[in-house]
Amino acid sequence: MTNTFFQAFILLLLVTDPFGNIPLFVSALRVVPRERRWRVVVRECLIAFLLLLLFMFFGRHFLNALQLSEIALRIGGGVILFLIALRMVFPQPGGVLGDNDINSEPFIVPLAIPALAGPSALATVLLFSSDTTADVLLHVAALSAVALVWLAVLLGAERMQQVLGVRAMLAFERLMGLILTAMAVEMLLAGIRSYVSSL
Repeated sequence: MTNTFFQAFILLLLVTDPFGNIPLFVSALRVVPRERRWRVVVRECLIAFLLLLLFMFFGRHFLNALQLSEIALRIGGGVILFLIALRMVFPQPGGVLGDNDINSEPFIVPLAIPALAGPSALATVLLFSSDTTADVLLHVAALSAVALVWLAVLLGAERMQQVLGVRAMLAFERLMGLILTAMAVEMLLAGIRSYVSSL
């Protein structure tokens, strides 16, 4: 699916959208004592990372068990990414992931899943399943680098939102949504080309 570390890194960064998740994390952590917030962020990022890693390694077996072709997953993944991208470009009242009413310390849902390891991210890492060791190492390295970006962004989420302001964060999320839209269309077209060539 991706031939370079940079391509895999950018794609994973866009589908997990840590910058777009800043308002969600700030809102979810508001009820958590300040001294515990960094632990919650690290925990949620680790859970999301491990889940995506699990899907990356066992994605091919998962597809075989469900008797799904990679072409179908590529097209389906492209559609999901496109819908997520549309919500980024045209924001909804509930945010990219819909309404999230959080009254207690978050655990797994909604920060790890679906904020970071959502349907689009899971579909993307399933597409990363590969038989070659070089590709596996490349994708694991890209996912690890993206996880470090999550930590850097989300640990400083409150300060970043205060410095940049809501309007700047919204503009940045729309820009990421535009890039993701193009990547989703490319993934969809690649799936269609593969299907047509298999006929």
